[in-house]
Amino acid sequence: MRSVYSVLLVSFLFPLNLSADGVVATVNETDIMQDEVNEFVAKSLPGANYTDMNSEQKQQVLDHLIDRALYLNVAKSEKIYEDADYLAALEKAKENLMLDIWMKKRLEAIAVNDDEMRSYYREHSSQFKQSAAASARHILVSTEAEAIEIIKELQKCPDLEAKFIELAETRSTGPSGLNGGDLGWFNEDQMVPEFSEAALALEKGQISTVPVKTQFGYHVIYLTDKRPAGLIPYDTVKDNISRTLKLKKFKQNLNSLSQNLRKSAKITIK
Repeated sequence: MRSVYSVLLVSFLFPLNLSADGVVATVNETDIMQDEVNEFVAKSLPGANYTDMNSEQKQQVLDHLIDRALYLNVAKSEKIYEDADYLAALEKAKENLMLDIWMKKRLEAIAVNDDEMRSYYREHSSQFKQSAAASARHILVSTEAEAIEIIKELQKCPDLEAKFIELAETRSTGPSGLNGGDLGWFNEDQMVPEFSEAALALEKGQISTVPVKTQFGYHVIYLTDKRPAGLIPYDTVKDNISRTLKLKKFKQNLNSLSQNLRKSAKITIK
């Protein structure tokens, strides 16, 4: 399969240039609009964004929508819209759509205020705790003598980070050496204790002046940034709290409505 996305079926190429009115392509007399493309990507490829795709990926998306338009034309020509199975499915789809939109509007109508969100933040503080974390580079070598030699070389260099990256690429035996020793962000419990302790003891832009010995060898560490343990700031999580509270109220409202409706409904279970 040539597609990087298995959900896309491709059959032929089509120019990707967008016209001023938002028409991406025209199949016979049917326009494929940019909004349709965006909606398809959002539903079929969660997390993907059409504008961020490369030209081949965009082509695959468009090919799928072109095929869909062609198949739809054939279905219409064969009068599938008169088929009993289609008509039955259409009625069921209408009911499901009606219920989905009704629930969506009920959820959107629910409001939560800042006091409620802050109260939730305080009462559920354990949910918002973060461990101490660091962002660092390291150079891993097999002997303490080599690590000391590297530290001395680094201490003489005015552009510390650039030199560190160079030495990581040329002398580190760890897999991150290919990337300048970059380890990215890690929580203190994600690394062996000796390494985490040494990294978090540094200040941003500093290197370890003593080799750090672990089971893997001897490390020289460069700290690019760090974050203390504690609560995640309220402003960072308030949107998630808002969604949580809205869903909670929504479920409570539905449960209450269900109980009231059942009192007056005639329900027979067979």
